[in-house]
Amino acid sequence: MTHLSVEHVAKQYPTQGEPLVVLRDVSLELKRGENVAILGPSGCGKSTLLSIIGGLESPSSGRVVLDGQDPATLDEPALAALRNRRIGFVFQDHHLLPQCSVLENVLVPTVAAGPIRVETMDRARLLLQRVGLSGRLDHRPAELSGGERQRTALARALINSPLLLLADEPTGNLDRTNAVRVGELLLELQQQEQTMLIVVTHSPRLADMMGRQLELDEGTFVLRPS
Repeated sequence: MTHLSVEHVAKQYPTQGEPLVVLRDVSLELKRGENVAILGPSGCGKSTLLSIIGGLESPSSGRVVLDGQDPATLDEPALAALRNRRIGFVFQDHHLLPQCSVLENVLVPTVAAGPIRVETMDRARLLLQRVGLSGRLDHRPAELSGGERQRTALARALINSPLLLLADEPTGNLDRTNAVRVGELLLELQQQEQTMLIVVTHSPRLADMMGRQLELDEGTFVLRPS
């Protein structure tokens, strides 16, 4: 069964004095179709952990295994291919290309595979329909609301049918109504696609939508107060 294994991951950065320890001993298991929210105070290492799981950074010790592969052991081309095909990212800031239309932004992760196929275009249109943007295909990001931009980013993250979806404060810049809508869509699409989902959030409302909640503090997971 497809799964993610985070095994005793630690991360520290060199400084002029003592090393800056961000993560001490973090372990996590996730199976296909499961989701988890990671909470914790600002600066506790949540985004660093997500970057390591997503292959954007390497751990100082420990390892991450996604579907049998350890991203830290891959060369840069193989790592880039793994991130592109197996992992979808949704950030607090949508990172849409301002010069591209909504449809073009969703298709950006597919460009590395060569000419865009008809079935890929059909999937992009279907995803945009599912997030309520079928009437915005030709709009530029500047013509969209904050919620619409984040829904576009969600469709883009799913275009390559990733095994793992990583969302870093996906509702952090949205008003209450749009935050609820994006959170519901995130969970709905994750369940439909049967991806694994990790959400880093400060929002108790979003965290409560997930199947599990873990709290990161002082570099490791701690029991959440009841």
